[in-house]
Amino acid sequence: MKIGLYFGTYNPIHVGHLIIANYMADYTELDQVWLVVTPQNPLKEKSSLLADFHRLSIVKEAIDENPKLRVSDIEFNLSKPNYTVNTLTHLQEKFPEHEFALIMGEDNLRTLHKWFNYEIILNNHMIYVYPRIVAEDEDPQTNDSTSLRKHPHIVFCKNAPVMNVSSTFVRQGIKKGKDVRYLLTEPVYKYIEEMHFYKN
Repeated sequence: MKIGLYFGTYNPIHVGHLIIANYMADYTELDQVWLVVTPQNPLKEKSSLLADFHRLSIVKEAIDENPKLRVSDIEFNLSKPNYTVNTLTHLQEKFPEHEFALIMGEDNLRTLHKWFNYEIILNNHMIYVYPRIVAEDEDPQTNDSTSLRKHPHIVFCKNAPVMNVSSTFVRQGIKKGKDVRYLLTEPVYKYIEEMHFYKN
């Protein structure tokens, strides 16, 4: 199978993440999308970042009924810091029957050249890129991803929905007592409400 890997802290996972993941699973050549939950860096602990276990559980709640989406904790037991190239190597060794690709926003593509051993990723894996809203003072044609735009392993998903929702916005909304239920799936909203997450 062709598996798309969608990395994130998912703190928390929101409808934007799910719409992108579902689009990639339904509208591209990918057979499944695995949402890879990024573990907390022990050297960069943030009070606003939920424990790994809770973020993993929330993602499971969010995608429970979609057979094309899976959650992965593969990076939880890998050495720190987590380099994507090492995660890909580990997955390929563990699941040789699968072909792994990356899913990323156009903003991440602009900094791909700064990733550890990014050439190895580019040479061995497809990268599916979804559009992101560009800042008013930024020209999308004059950035470091320009030379990568024609790379044969990069697929631009121009018709993917452009989402301007962030986990930060959701957390701040909860802290301020705002109604964020429509930014989350019902199971995720209930989980967060019952656990009183992000209120302080």
